[in-house]
Amino acid sequence: VYLEVRGVRRVESGYMGGQDPAPTYETVCAGETGHAEVVRVTYDPAVVRYDQLLQILYSVVADPTLLNHQGADHGAQYRTAIGPLSAEQRAVASAYLAQMRRSPVWDDPIVARIEEPLRFYPAEDYHQDFLLNNPDKPYIRRWDAPKLVALREKFPALYRRTYRTG
Repeated sequence: VYLEVRGVRRVESGYMGGQDPAPTYETVCAGETGHAEVVRVTYDPAVVRYDQLLQILYSVVADPTLLNHQGADHGAQYRTAIGPLSAEQRAVASAYLAQMRRSPVWDDPIVARIEEPLRFYPAEDYHQDFLLNNPDKPYIRRWDAPKLVALREKFPALYRRTYRTG
């Protein structure tokens, strides 16, 4: 989704938050490492703000009311967590989550949380630009393609029509 957002320069799939110094897709998905599947987003703050990226995250990408569950995937490695990289990002993320918790929009409690941004481990090459390289995979068609439609509909001013690789 973030690759179609104006101002996003790079998106890299990876793992963060666990103890294994060499996580792999298989070990992370098995729940053996403590890592979460994450994306590292590099962006131009003159084009898109951090709070807008959070808004996209919680209105298009991930359900902030699901604990250890996103789409068809279950387990702590699918937790909805943010790893802010600065004190300013942490303050914005904290305020945003607090605002969501007070909002009547959500029927269920907000369980998304803020974690310390530990070392980022890039995912294997075949996970990078996965949607671009696998548009007809059933998982992509069921879970990810609708997110791109939602991005276009909910954030037309931030939507970039040209898909760029990570």
